[in-house]
Amino acid sequence: MTPTLKFLTANLAALALLPAASAITPGDKNCQPSPLGARELFLRGSFNNWSASDAHRFVYVCDRYELYLQLQGEQSFKIGDEDWSADADFGGQARQLQLKGQSLNERFKGGHKLVLRLKDKSGSLAIQPFAGKPPKLSSAVSVSDPVALSLRFDSRNLQHKAPFGAVTPGTPLRLSLSALPGVQRASLVVAKRRLEGNQELLEYSEVQRLTLQKESKTEAGRERWSSTVVLAEPAIYGYHFEVEIAGKSYVFHNNRDPVFWTREKGSMGAGSVDPLPENPRQIRRYRQTVYAADFKVPDWARDIVYYYIFPERFRNGDRSNDPQPGREHYQNQGVERHSRWLSKPYKPGSGDGSDGVYNNDFFGGDLAGIIDKLDYIRELGANTIYMTPVFRAASNHKYDTGDYKQIDPAFGSNEDFKRLTLEAAKRGMRVIPDTSLNHVGSDSPYFNRFNNFKPGGAFDGGRLNPDSIYASWFKLDPNQAKPEDQYQGWTGVKDLPELDKNSPAFREFAYRAPDSVTRQWLDFGAAGWRMDVAPWVPDDFWREWRQVVKATRPDALTVAETWFDASKYFLGDMFDSTMNYIFRNAVLEYAAGGDARPLYAQIELMREAYPPQAFYALMNLLSSHDQARALHHFGYSDEPGASAQQRSAQALSLAKQRLRLAVFFQMVFPGAPTIYYGDEVGLGGGEDPYNRAPYPWADEGGRPDQALLADFKRLTALRHAEPVLRHGSLSAPLHLDANVIVLARQDGETWALTAMNNAATPRRIQLTLPAALQGRAWRDALNPQQAKRIASGATLTLKLPARSGQVLISVP
Repeated sequence: MTPTLKFLTANLAALALLPAASAITPGDKNCQPSPLGARELFLRGSFNNWSASDAHRFVYVCDRYELYLQLQGEQSFKIGDEDWSADADFGGQARQLQLKGQSLNERFKGGHKLVLRLKDKSGSLAIQPFAGKPPKLSSAVSVSDPVALSLRFDSRNLQHKAPFGAVTPGTPLRLSLSALPGVQRASLVVAKRRLEGNQELLEYSEVQRLTLQKESKTEAGRERWSSTVVLAEPAIYGYHFEVEIAGKSYVFHNNRDPVFWTREKGSMGAGSVDPLPENPRQIRRYRQTVYAADFKVPDWARDIVYYYIFPERFRNGDRSNDPQPGREHYQNQGVERHSRWLSKPYKPGSGDGSDGVYNNDFFGGDLAGIIDKLDYIRELGANTIYMTPVFRAASNHKYDTGDYKQIDPAFGSNEDFKRLTLEAAKRGMRVIPDTSLNHVGSDSPYFNRFNNFKPGGAFDGGRLNPDSIYASWFKLDPNQAKPEDQYQGWTGVKDLPELDKNSPAFREFAYRAPDSVTRQWLDFGAAGWRMDVAPWVPDDFWREWRQVVKATRPDALTVAETWFDASKYFLGDMFDSTMNYIFRNAVLEYAAGGDARPLYAQIELMREAYPPQAFYALMNLLSSHDQARALHHFGYSDEPGASAQQRSAQALSLAKQRLRLAVFFQMVFPGAPTIYYGDEVGLGGGEDPYNRAPYPWADEGGRPDQALLADFKRLTALRHAEPVLRHGSLSAPLHLDANVIVLARQDGETWALTAMNNAATPRRIQLTLPAALQGRAWRDALNPQQAKRIASGATLTLKLPARSGQVLISVP
């Protein structure tokens, strides 16, 4: 994703929205009805991927909207309703909000109270520091009926729902609700979901309403109410139960757990009961994925270990192509060149002596540097390179595409790309490039805002050019007086003119034509594609695009950039995989000492919602070019403004210990572990641009942490050596408490037990084993030199070191 938005880590456990109480009671004569009626407003910004998250929903109190939250660092945001409606999209300045105004930018530190007041088409936002516990206001009606409170349904319990998880069309689904005697009627309500854009549009339409039948038998004095539903076509469905008890109506629906980056609440599993609301939008539906029976993901995907490269900062292999001030330009500005490879990336306004322009500083990394280090990457244990865009563009990040069909001259040539894929293949490795088919650069021949190219762009020199062959690629409005208002920038960023993805001419160029962008790079050796900002592109675009990808290279892997629950992309007609930001946040929070129980529920959500072939191909990352690096998340920072404690040796040591645990989690879990360049040698960095610092090569004066590198290699070697860790089935945890997670994996006759402990002290766990695991012998996979076998009867005792883990493999 483009760095302009400066996405920061969203810790939903910390960013808890608590509604505010008011000193004025709702019956006070000074109170006014909400100016937007029943519509709700949300704080939407870089901390939640600009989504309408329930965790950042304002509460209307008397005559104003209030929100309490915890935020850190510089943030960009706006205020809008769920659909970004024209009359509910506020930006500009906090003291004078305006409809369709620009994003607000503020620096936060700790707790804050936000007070929003609206009048006509304007408003004001007061941002106040807040310490202590926010007051609570609950308009929910509590449930007191003992029969209603006894209702139980757990979507991950086969007694309640069978079969488990995502299914193919036509599969009978048996759902059962249980309760104490006293239920008069119960119904299962199934609806089809429509989710579009970055979760702006979310709606359900009812498709079935089934009466649950009371079974004749009871269990422990409880009654079971059941029905079978068959869903005929691929889609994401929602379901809930409506129950009548003593003449009152209740809803049994999904739980209230927030899910990282995801608008809909509820991690599934055990649900909750509430009075049946008048507004169906208040129902938290369970979600059911129905995917195409012929959905196939390349077999090699489940064996991937990614090495994730930001090319400009990885390795300079050819100094002759380095960008030079006075020769290259960035839009209508110059460029900056770092004379020292190990200097910090420039950040305008930080006092580092750089100019006031973002993304125009260069170190000289290129494709030749990646080729030079292929043996290093292979020895690390990675077998697939994912690299951010390498096509011609003005910036250092290259998401502002200038020429989709040419490698940027500072990175090399098209022949260098071919050479990279060939040299990688010789080593048993693959290369997956990245691009955005959602927007281009304003400094490109397609748009040409700065007249740096021959005439012919859609916006030559800042003027509309309706005769341009590219004019139909964009949504242009000549009726606007200001040039910057005559075109649409992605999320309002005018450096990135948004493409009209419905343009037949653009679709022809992007994927339909024999020499299209999509086909060309696959023909040049790419093993697949990672697609930037996938939610902003229409679903029908991706459906057509996937067909072209698979027709061109049947074993190509398609990876989306999504941050929220990506179920809709895994129906068999769009993507094989996604960048797994839910995994990232959950694992980082766990390794930092967070409570494993709510965090692992987020991962269980994906196991339930995603088809298994997609679940085993997920790009399970920890760091990225859009988020602070793992070490920064774990408390270490050496960037400008960091405190002495953050820079200390103690902070670095603790952060690396936590990183080892997070990487252990990656390597023993289904999906594709993803190593962001430099993490393996202790490279840190917080928000953009510091998360894109150069790799600390020793021959450039760096001091890569060889001990940490050895630990990464040990863990990748473990994954490659034990097929059960890559292919083995996964069920619910054998043990889960605040600190310890124990999982069982099965691949044929082989079993693995993987255990993790995030506590600062060792833990001793006595496991009660299922019958299939009793009476077995086990070997310690992390200590192969240990000849002694571990025997298990009905129980097994695990001794887990602090902030570490253990892997036991069954012995035939």
